Amino acid sequence: MSRDQEPCGLEPVDDQQILDRQNFSSDLIGRVSYWIFHFRRALLVFFILLTLLFAFTSSRLQVEAGFYKMIPLQHEYMQSFLKYQGDFGGANKVLLALKNDRGEIFEPAFMDTLRQVTEEVFYVKGVERSSVTSLFTSNVRYSEVVEDGFRGGNIVAADFTGTPEQLKIVRENVLKSDWVGRIVGNDLGSAMVVADLLEVDPDSGARLDLQEVGRALEAIRTKYEKDGISVHIIGFAKSVSDIAEGAAGVLLFFAVAFVITALLLYWYSGSRMLTAWALICALVPVVWLLGLLPLLGLALDPMSILVPFLIFSIGVSHAVQMTNAWKLETLHGHDSVTASRNCFQKLFIPGAMALLANALGFMVIAFVQIEMVRELAITATLGVSLMILTNKLLLPILLSYMRFSVKDTERLQGKETAGDWLWERLGGLATRKGSVVAIVAALALLGGGLWQAGKLKVGDMGQGVPELRADSRYNQDVAMVTSNFAIGVDLLQVVVEAGGSESPCVDRDVLGRVEDFEFSMKQTDGVATVRGLAGYVAQITQANAETFIKWRTVPEEQAQIAQGVGFATRLGNELMNSTCTAMPISLYTEDHRASTIGHIIERIKAFKSEHDTDRLKFQLASGNVGVMAATNEAVATADKWVNLALFGSVTLLCLLSFRSWRITLCIILPLALVTVLCNALMALLDIGLKVNTLPVVALGVGVGVDYGIYLFERIKHEMHAHNLDLRAAFVEALKQRGTASLFTAVTMTVSVATWVFSTLKFQADMGVLLAFMFLVNAFAAILLLPALAAWLLPSSQKRCVSTSAACPPLTTP
Repeated sequence: MSRDQEPCGLEPVDDQQILDRQNFSSDLIGRVSYWIFHFRRALLVFFILLTLLFAFTSSRLQVEAGFYKMIPLQHEYMQSFLKYQGDFGGANKVLLALKNDRGEIFEPAFMDTLRQVTEEVFYVKGVERSSVTSLFTSNVRYSEVVEDGFRGGNIVAADFTGTPEQLKIVRENVLKSDWVGRIVGNDLGSAMVVADLLEVDPDSGARLDLQEVGRALEAIRTKYEKDGISVHIIGFAKSVSDIAEGAAGVLLFFAVAFVITALLLYWYSGSRMLTAWALICALVPVVWLLGLLPLLGLALDPMSILVPFLIFSIGVSHAVQMTNAWKLETLHGHDSVTASRNCFQKLFIPGAMALLANALGFMVIAFVQIEMVRELAITATLGVSLMILTNKLLLPILLSYMRFSVKDTERLQGKETAGDWLWERLGGLATRKGSVVAIVAALALLGGGLWQAGKLKVGDMGQGVPELRADSRYNQDVAMVTSNFAIGVDLLQVVVEAGGSESPCVDRDVLGRVEDFEFSMKQTDGVATVRGLAGYVAQITQANAETFIKWRTVPEEQAQIAQGVGFATRLGNELMNSTCTAMPISLYTEDHRASTIGHIIERIKAFKSEHDTDRLKFQLASGNVGVMAATNEAVATADKWVNLALFGSVTLLCLLSFRSWRITLCIILPLALVTVLCNALMALLDIGLKVNTLPVVALGVGVGVDYGIYLFERIKHEMHAHNLDLRAAFVEALKQRGTASLFTAVTMTVSVATWVFSTLKFQADMGVLLAFMFLVNAFAAILLLPALAAWLLPSSQKRCVSTSAACPPLTTP
């Protein structure tokens, strides 16, 4: 086709006159755009090579989750936990409960299976072998009072073969011991194997692979769950393994979201090529991110594995803005290079500012003192930062090589104005009279949101592992263990530190205070079982008094106390350390709901404040519930700082971008309203504020500010360049940016809404919350932002003049 036959004034893209320096503005953006398009071929080759390099390095990326990555190590509770971890074990336990569906456990087949499972657990890589506890281990003993004094021994003798006589003896020994409810079910129909896990791999010295441990435990289940015996496995390692298995399904959701996005993009743009470029430029930062992580020594974990998905969604959002602007430019008669140049000059500043706001939204999550959350913040911030290169540089270059055919031009001509009737009707929101309804509705929503958000709790809201669904195998196993045993996996340990003398644990005053604490905890709602040295000494004292119940107390004489402590030493470090200066008191809780943990911690702190002395201190906390308590407190503290830093940084960015506190308020106030509504939605859906959900608000605000920045940049430009009033400028801004913003909000909402079908509860929760934030932020920007502007902007701003301090000349055309 000859030049004079080019449709709508399009020129050949290789015409060097288009790239002449005089066709570019003389400001900084103009100079940058000149060099970008002058060297576009070289830059395109560079981007392709870089993508191939990162695609190669991404093959080294690993998915891992360590115990220490998920806890706030700097918290005072965790300092105590780490201090005594070597003495009393950690919070990383695994429990395998075997249930006999035919009745009691005292039959040959069940006991043989229990013995084999004990041996299998003993040889699982990462298990601390000295900690393995079951009826077949030597640390499980019984004792009884007989005519000549005491008699005791292993519950299951070393020569046990499963004869009826031996099974009868084992049953009697179990009933004489205190192991019923601990490793033997309350109804004698189930038995448990318990073990602690090491933090490092004993062979390689590297961090223990919890997924490998989970797979080994699952192999044990598969092997022995038969013939009326069911195997139930709980513990941190198994939960992490199950979560990681579910997280692998994120690839399926990524594929579904990709297809949905592609279909919606094609429907919206009407061009296969525009759809392809938008998708490619949304995928490139994902590839770069996955390739950079192993080079930086970082890995993905079950939480941050969702970040590439979010980066893709945000990339699509910004790509739609660019492709839509390019389409409008070309349909108005510009050639591809000129259209790309104009798009770059119009969108680079607001787009880069919006992406910086996204990066800030991710970055402030690092206020949470948990390594996994900090790595999430680093990963997401890095991904969004890379998007400035791919969406603001690579995409305009790709578009400069594209041309619409005559057929495409004729088909698309006029479609860009299809939604103008809607935007014209919404123009009334930018007037004081028309804004009243929007502002009153916003105030009503704010009041209702604040009331409902006041019910938001920090921590878990249900039983089991909240990251998994209630009907998952793991949570069903938790339900089985908690219903059949007096103890479960929910353990809170308080360590009593005593000093002032040698072996202070035999001092009557010290042990008396410990007894008072144990008694206080037994009266505390939410505590199922208490086990400590004072209670054990009282039990021995009772046994010495022919089991007379009135003697179940800590004796007054030190010699009698020493006798009970002597028996306690046979249990290893379960009740005290080797120097008798630290005594762990184990509180097995009914569940790990936020309300339960909060109430117990409050009671402990009250007792601690009244009874702590220089000689005796009650130190919080160990056990998995202690870890949860520390995490809840870290999240509650970080929540205030995250919100303060988030809105502070976004406000500063808007001030720097628009140089107007009035415009900044117009952008920030809708974000604040949606944040309150998101907290209200969490409370309504019984979703607690925790490590998994805290980043959602930051992500939502970081992405939501895009709409306000893109929209107000056009409003300000129209008011200055064409001397329009606020209403006309708002309508024109909606015509240029509103459709694209609303489309991207719907696309991102539909994409993350697919997470609702995930097997992971925390991914489903994040999907609901992010979908809400993405969509409602867009509506708030379109409906509330102009209403606020109608009241906040002064009359001089509503009909902008170049001398107005709040409306400086723009660098974009």
